[in-house]
Amino acid sequence: MTRSEASDVAARMAQIERDILGRTPEHDIVPTLDRVSAAMTLMGDPQRTFRVIQVTGTNGKTSTTRMIEALCREHGLRTGRFTSPHLHSMRERIAVDGEPVAAEILIERWDEVRPFLDLIDARSAAAGEPRMTFFEALVALAYAVFADAPVDVAIVEVGMGGTWDATSVAHADVAVVTPVDLDHMHFLGSTVEAIASEKAGIIAEGSSAILAAQPDSVAEILIERCEQVGATRYAVGERLGLDSREVALGGQLLTIRGIAGEYDEIFLPLHGQHQADNAVLALAAVEAFFGGERRLDPDVVRAGFAAVTSPGRLEVVRRSPTILVDAAHNPHGMAALREALDESFSFATLVGVVAIFADKDAHEMLEALEPALAHVVVTRNSSPRSMAVDRLAEIARGIFGVDRVSVATHLPDAIDLAASLAEADGMGGGVVATGSVVTAADVRHLLGVTQG
Repeated sequence: MTRSEASDVAARMAQIERDILGRTPEHDIVPTLDRVSAAMTLMGDPQRTFRVIQVTGTNGKTSTTRMIEALCREHGLRTGRFTSPHLHSMRERIAVDGEPVAAEILIERWDEVRPFLDLIDARSAAAGEPRMTFFEALVALAYAVFADAPVDVAIVEVGMGGTWDATSVAHADVAVVTPVDLDHMHFLGSTVEAIASEKAGIIAEGSSAILAAQPDSVAEILIERCEQVGATRYAVGERLGLDSREVALGGQLLTIRGIAGEYDEIFLPLHGQHQADNAVLALAAVEAFFGGERRLDPDVVRAGFAAVTSPGRLEVVRRSPTILVDAAHNPHGMAALREALDESFSFATLVGVVAIFADKDAHEMLEALEPALAHVVVTRNSSPRSMAVDRLAEIARGIFGVDRVSVATHLPDAIDLAASLAEADGMGGGVVATGSVVTAADVRHLLGVTQG
């Protein structure tokens, strides 16, 4: 490709991203499948040309999706992967064979899909209804990319919830539910039971359901859904489990009890109990995809897990001092981050850089993280949804105390200050930047790490 051609492609990609982002924001969902279903019908229902493993839950969705994909690819399948949000480029959300879709292919598919979206938009306008949302447009584009590739299986992370999530226009052969907790309450409900009821909607008639350990009230809702639709249930604590786990250099060594037997000596290059728990779900999902009762080749399973990456999830992005980024964005995620930090790292001094969205429970998030940090630098990220620094500082001082809180209006200054504090005693300190996916992405970008 010539420099001129590359420039043209980059310009088209920028325009497409503006077109899609100009629709209803990603965090502003509309509870209906009518528009996306109508668009898929006009497109010839591309979502019916491949099998689907769908993943919902409150935390761990992206990592679990990436693990499932790695295992499927190691078994010789051509994969599509749909995740959200992205770290740096919208192309990260739509991956084929583990790589973000090529810009040229995305442009071709968008040019094919756009006229159908315009038709649905026109119908909606005539009826006085909103046009297709940002997320609906992305789902339609992703399914078109996967059908054209073509892929054998699409591993699809829901955007939010389940029943009304645009990804659910496809029938899931295997439905995975990671731990359910409180998040997005203004959309999904104010109790874990209400949220679980929404997420249970991905469990389709005749599918296999892979269920993480849940509070009893949530487990009851998921079990009832399985019974209603005749789904085969495989649950952690019943048939599935983690038999052993040891911290290892660069990750952890696992023995997993799957649907069809035990798999030992699995090296997972990710940190934390929560990632080990995600691995149990991922393995069971792939077993179920292949029928459930046939034990997979342990060597293939080991190779698949060893190849797993999860950018922005307790990821080392710089040394001297060590700087970690993590996309934790709710209290449950922060608690998992704290435990993983305590278990896998031994910094003499650990300083946090925290920027959190204004609609999140910053108090509970900071309370969950506080025991792991010697000091916290509060700041804001590049999103307009980022909480005002003064407000976040006020919350932080009430938890950490005045002496353990610093304020930096700009994220680059926050990183520099945190690094200085971490290195002040010369004893091998570190920095962890967290609070949202955007915070993790911004720090990665600042430090020159742009591969998603």
